Amino acid sequence: MQGEGISVDADGNADGSGAGTSGGGTSDARTSGSGTSGGDTSGTDTPGADGDGIRRRRGPVVAALMLAMALAALDSTIVSTAIPQIVGDLGGFSVFSWLFSGYLLAVTVTLPIYGKLSDTFGRKPVLIAGSILFLIGSALCAVAWNMGALIAFRIVQGLGGGALQGTVQTLAADLYPLKERPKIQAKLSTVWASSSIAGPALGGLIAAYADWRWIFLINLPIGAVALWLIVRHLHEPERAAVIRGRIDWAGALTVFACGGVLLTALVQGGVAWGWLSAQSLALFGGGLLLAGAVVVIERRAAEPIIPGWVWRRRTIAAVNLALGALGLLMVAPTVFLPTYAQSVLGLAPIAAGFVLSVMTLSWPVSAALSQHVYRRLGFRDTALIGIGGAALFLFAFPFLPYPGQAWQPALIMLLLGAALGLFQLPLIVGVQSTVGWSERGTATASILFCRQIGQTLGAALFGAVANGVLTSRLGGAGSLDSVARALENPAAVADPERLRRAVDSAVDTVYVGAGCAAVLALLVLVFLAPRRFPVIGAQGPENGAPEPPESRENTEQTARKDPVNRPAE
Repeated sequence: MQGEGISVDADGNADGSGAGTSGGGTSDARTSGSGTSGGDTSGTDTPGADGDGIRRRRGPVVAALMLAMALAALDSTIVSTAIPQIVGDLGGFSVFSWLFSGYLLAVTVTLPIYGKLSDTFGRKPVLIAGSILFLIGSALCAVAWNMGALIAFRIVQGLGGGALQGTVQTLAADLYPLKERPKIQAKLSTVWASSSIAGPALGGLIAAYADWRWIFLINLPIGAVALWLIVRHLHEPERAAVIRGRIDWAGALTVFACGGVLLTALVQGGVAWGWLSAQSLALFGGGLLLAGAVVVIERRAAEPIIPGWVWRRRTIAAVNLALGALGLLMVAPTVFLPTYAQSVLGLAPIAAGFVLSVMTLSWPVSAALSQHVYRRLGFRDTALIGIGGAALFLFAFPFLPYPGQAWQPALIMLLLGAALGLFQLPLIVGVQSTVGWSERGTATASILFCRQIGQTLGAALFGAVANGVLTSRLGGAGSLDSVARALENPAAVADPERLRRAVDSAVDTVYVGAGCAAVLALLVLVFLAPRRFPVIGAQGPENGAPEPPESRENTEQTARKDPVNRPAE
């Protein structure tokens, strides 16, 4: 796949000299017999080449990517059900929430940094370094001697997890041409969703039948296999020194500091301290000052970590905002639905998890089938159908009967997963197809970064909304923490029916807010996103710098027959 800078050789290795399209400039859109184009034809097997063999030998790299994705997803949730055992062993109940927050902060603020590094040095060294850092953090977590040490080592884990998340998605786009990307992205989505939902159950089993430290130790053999597969089977061509340029380390450190301060304020605000407390005001003020410093440094940098073109290009900016809204609305099902299922429907934790997990059945199937829609309608219009359906399903949740039956919210989650699969994947594939190889890591990291920021904002915003509704319904004495304690000891609840109705009202309100976030994403796509995404050919590192924007017009003129490839209108 020469156009991508990566291909698979006879030994199953990916390099820059395998069979693929020739040339390194833009790729012409080619129309198949059915009248649809493969879109980004770079990386497509040359006619007459052993295309099936190449695809089979690509398997070890894909296996490594899926293992890496599973590790990153598992460690975002696996600790949750083992907290009682961890606190009982190490203490530190007042700060245990940082086991999640610290990991989240590290992953989020490093995404744009790793994206830029992968565009500069290549995907393989960044993925290897991130995997090693993640495994070191896992090993350190397993030997933590107190809560402070465990939190610090979780942050080390997150520093590696940021490389796993962003680089895996970028490599998937490098390895597959446009027409095949929905399949690999659907696989990665399935791994991510399944691992995220299986994490709490696996963590609970390990904590119940073994020592909680095995939660982190199991990462080592899995990560070692993924690392070996990457080292053995993934090979990228050497990049010219002139392409690499200089790393904007000042910008990287400032971005990290700014993101860390602002996300700390969002994660801890309303939990560890009040929103208008001195701590919150100081953090938000410091974050704004650091944000100003980021702008100044990045404008002066020759190779900025967050380049201005990420927001100047209409397509990427619109998708960033839309996926930020996706992160916001996803808080409703992932955070609040399990509590609803247990407290309102009276389900056991495993059954409550099933209500949520049905979304992982329809999401990847819808994502895999989305290519048949966006090849006819285009990326934006396909995403509009998906987010429009998601808004309807989210707004339908408050109309469920009280207390209702488990199949009713499960059906909504099934439909919601199908809608979001139709929404998210076309946007990710679309953005990756509008940039060349040397910009793809940065573009992919930017949309993942915005999605993570949306999740953080959603957790803070909807947590405050839910607490407000609970407090109002319970006469000034109620919060999500009190609901959690009630689920652990139902016999201690004085008026369980009142509590159930209060939780029902709080979750209904959160779902209305999530529906509003879906409407916001829809409006962003309608008014900001171009109707047709301009798809260009990727230019591999062996061919020099990324294609200048002005040359894209020539590529767009060759792509009139396929709605995916038409230029922005």
